[in-house]
Amino acid sequence: MPILTDSSVASDWIEPDEVARPVVTYGMASNKIGTIELDLHRHAKGQIMLVQRGALSCRVEGGLWIVPPRSAVWIPGGALHAIKATGSLEGYSAFVAAGFDAGLPQRCCTVAVTPLLRELLFRAARLPLFYDEGGANSRLLAVLLDEIAAAEIEDLHLPMPVDPRLRTLADLMMAAPSERGSLEGWAERAGLSERTLGRLISRETGMSFGRWRQQLGVMLAVQWLADGASIQQVAADLGYESVPSFVTMFRKTLGTSPGRYMAERHAGRTAGS
Repeated sequence: MPILTDSSVASDWIEPDEVARPVVTYGMASNKIGTIELDLHRHAKGQIMLVQRGALSCRVEGGLWIVPPRSAVWIPGGALHAIKATGSLEGYSAFVAAGFDAGLPQRCCTVAVTPLLRELLFRAARLPLFYDEGGANSRLLAVLLDEIAAAEIEDLHLPMPVDPRLRTLADLMMAAPSERGSLEGWAERAGLSERTLGRLISRETGMSFGRWRQQLGVMLAVQWLADGASIQQVAADLGYESVPSFVTMFRKTLGTSPGRYMAERHAGRTAGS
């Protein structure tokens, strides 16, 4: 079973689409300080990536997903995507062939990882790459697919606009998230009227401008917290005047405080949580 590490060479990697098995699993590990990026690519097989330690982001046409510890991202087969990880990363990846993905999500999404799903991926990643089919191996992988299908979808998705003016504006906002400019100010930077900006962002993302910017803040906060930043630092980097106002926004969006959210992921989820 290949382990994908920062010291891996090309010969260590076998393209999962070339492995004649319905489910192909890999371990992932990197201790690099900095950023690791995989440019746009696609697989015929669907892919689930579980993050055990660290955080990664997945960009697919039309959206950006953040994957914190104890969560996973599902990428349907054929979807063009890019991966970015910062700092150390540890996790597991499984590729699922078409025809065996019945009941699995049809679109890219992040999902909560139960202890059972985590252990199934852990066990599956220790099978030989060309494992014997039938018997215990097939039963293990069948339960794994059932657990992926039953996983709770998390709200860690940021719809990305297609309009080039909005994409430029989105890039500016992601590069300088502490700038809390008004709708009027951002519209002026995009060369649009307030009304046009509001209408375009709503049409292309399904969100109001304010809601989209808030979701961007939550996504960045989760990524930075997973990288080890303090709540105080995250609040400041997002332009909040006080920590309580940031915590209130985070709780309204994800249903819990940032401290508890990350503590649950570092301690491990309990069944039903």
